[in-house]
Amino acid sequence: MKRYLTLFFKGAGMGAADAVPGVSGGTIAFITGIYEELIHSIKQFGPRAFGAWRRGGLSGLVKHLNLAFLLPLLLGIVASLVSVAHLVTWLLDHHQLLLNAFFFGLVLASAVVVGRQVGHWQWRHGFPLILGVCVALWLPSLLPAPTGGSQWILLVGGAIAISAMLLPGVSGSFLLLVMGLYGTVMEGIKSADLALIATFGTGCVIGLMVFSRVLSWLFHHYRLGTLLTLVGFILGSLPQLWPWRELVSYRLASGDKIVPLDYRYLMPSDYSVITGEPAQLLTAVVLMIAGLVLVMVIGERSPSPFKEDRPHV
Repeated sequence: MKRYLTLFFKGAGMGAADAVPGVSGGTIAFITGIYEELIHSIKQFGPRAFGAWRRGGLSGLVKHLNLAFLLPLLLGIVASLVSVAHLVTWLLDHHQLLLNAFFFGLVLASAVVVGRQVGHWQWRHGFPLILGVCVALWLPSLLPAPTGGSQWILLVGGAIAISAMLLPGVSGSFLLLVMGLYGTVMEGIKSADLALIATFGTGCVIGLMVFSRVLSWLFHHYRLGTLLTLVGFILGSLPQLWPWRELVSYRLASGDKIVPLDYRYLMPSDYSVITGEPAQLLTAVVLMIAGLVLVMVIGERSPSPFKEDRPHV
């Protein structure tokens, strides 16, 4: 029972993080030590599941799919999306600077915790690390920018977003925001729009089935290189969470939703002068430190998501 409750709350943390543009539920899975098991468990959904069911019946299927792990985790994610997501989106609307400060500390500490898994750093580790940073920074600009909320767009958006959510440091919510779908999807979840949820969910399932297999293969054959790239992903997501910034370029999506395209990053002292808004420096720093400490404590108590380090990149 204790394990199930622990998995439920880890899932709730993933769901809350996924609701915030700039934060990835994959980061939460990483620092809580369940990332690789999550990827492997998702990969088990496929044709081989039928073989496991024929050989072992229902109990064999449950074991093959690792449902004792997935179900409480999924319940936590869903519960968070329909409850905590309301609080998170309210904070995003009314206290974005402070929310970003907390998540900046959380994500920065996540990079440190995950980076510890590398062991002895070498100069050749720099290439996959830089690759991860570049992909995280450039990925939003490579995405299509559709408008509206047609079923096809929701399907593709679901596949892209869920694939990003599996990557620590790449925010599926932020990619939805770039594609102009964030407001549509969040409102659909809040209002229990079953048609929208079903279409978006189908895209998520497709993305999960494909991308989980890609990640599983990469971990199996290039574990250290994949780990280093994911650390880069996390570091590359930090600019999206810097609290003191000014929006300098944007576009309007459907429903007059503002989609940020570019920011100017400021020092706290300049932020108040340029924007006319309070920098809330003390509170922001306290929240950054709280995020750092929280992740460090979780990282110390959680098992490593990597059972072994292989010598090749």
